[in-house]
Amino acid sequence: MTDRPTPLLVLDVVGLTPRLLPHMPNLRRIAESGFQARLDTVLPAVTCTVQSTLLTGAMPDEHGIVGNGWYFRDLGEVLLWRQHNALVSGEKVWQTARTRHPGYRVANICWWYAMGADVDYTITPRPVYHADGRKDPDCYTHPPHLHDTLTHELGPFPLFQYWGPTASITSSAWITEATRRLMLRERPDLTLAYLPHLDYDLQRHGPDHPTATHAATELDTVLGPLLDDARRTGTTVLALSEYGITNARRPIDINRALRRAGLLHVHTQQGMEYLDPWTSRAFAVADHQIAHIYIRDPHDHPRVRAALAELDGIAHLLDDTGKTTHHLGHERAGDLIALAEPDAWFTYYYWLDDTHAPDYARLVEIHRKPGYDPAELFMNPTDPYVRLRAATALLRKRLGLRYTMNVVPLDPSPVRGTHGLLPTHPDDGPVLLCTDPTPTRDHYHATEIKELMLTLAGL
Repeated sequence: MTDRPTPLLVLDVVGLTPRLLPHMPNLRRIAESGFQARLDTVLPAVTCTVQSTLLTGAMPDEHGIVGNGWYFRDLGEVLLWRQHNALVSGEKVWQTARTRHPGYRVANICWWYAMGADVDYTITPRPVYHADGRKDPDCYTHPPHLHDTLTHELGPFPLFQYWGPTASITSSAWITEATRRLMLRERPDLTLAYLPHLDYDLQRHGPDHPTATHAATELDTVLGPLLDDARRTGTTVLALSEYGITNARRPIDINRALRRAGLLHVHTQQGMEYLDPWTSRAFAVADHQIAHIYIRDPHDHPRVRAALAELDGIAHLLDDTGKTTHHLGHERAGDLIALAEPDAWFTYYYWLDDTHAPDYARLVEIHRKPGYDPAELFMNPTDPYVRLRAATALLRKRLGLRYTMNVVPLDPSPVRGTHGLLPTHPDDGPVLLCTDPTPTRDHYHATEIKELMLTLAGL
């Protein structure tokens, strides 16, 4: 072992597949001196689950992250996109590295479950929630002084370009520049950077749309200077993806089917209907192409299966045996798990009449919705005044007044890309690129990436 581990930059390029690489010359150059390999991901192929496997080397039934969110039975609430690192069980890569090399230094730039992680440097999106309900874009950093330094140099973290109808290259460019500064100034041994840009237009328009190749070229251009920095400083680069995005044609209203069967219950306030998990006999937490179905009484399993039997788009319902087979046999998982057919995905919608939809349904509200909502990437195409109303809301925000940005459609049909299942073809699945040829193989499993990182560091 050398006195200092080999510095390592790990880029999580969300949505990167072999099909997109021809449009990304800077990323392709990584493999010219090293190698390219297929990366076999885990089910569900969603951000929080896959990242947790990459960093722990464990499957979901071990680390406990069964999706981007789940029903917290002890709280009686559906919660997505939690941030506390303590939710992830298992020894993380940096913890193992420190047993082999005390003092190993790590920077986490926007990988999930960053809050409370025992790393040396953290940068992660964290809005300011004002007491009057306004929300301003910002980020959390550790150490705290990083916040003022980065926002002075780069401007505030572009939260509204990180997710929502205005999501764009701006957020990945900010993350890339923050990564460059941290890597060059602090010289961590391991730098983890999360780059979400390919997620946006591929979910909006699908992987076959011309905007997919444009997004790939756009992100590759942004990454060029960071990759140049890595070459100059002798930093090994490992670039990989969590999943590939495939074409989506059919939304599945799984909760509406459960409600029509009398299994899902709502409560009403001011004319708006809210999911009632406390009294529901069954409901689903929708997460792209997977849905965790929570059933209060085991005797209701036949009723749930009957309610979903004729629902178009469901490929499989995993029971306890199926969950064990797919490494999802964890207490956080649903009592049944629904898997979509390859061109289908699950909505979270549970109301039967849009006039009774809760107000958050028309907002970008990733923490309040009891399921994932890719329609948040769109402004309502049926509303001719949607951009005017958005501009008016933005003006009220700038004046310090309360505002509501209710621009999200309740129609899921514009969504053209999805993920969550295991890929049916390697060209549509995740890929791994590395500048160091020493560990060359034609494929790696996601559970092997933790040890690969340690090997590349020389530990």
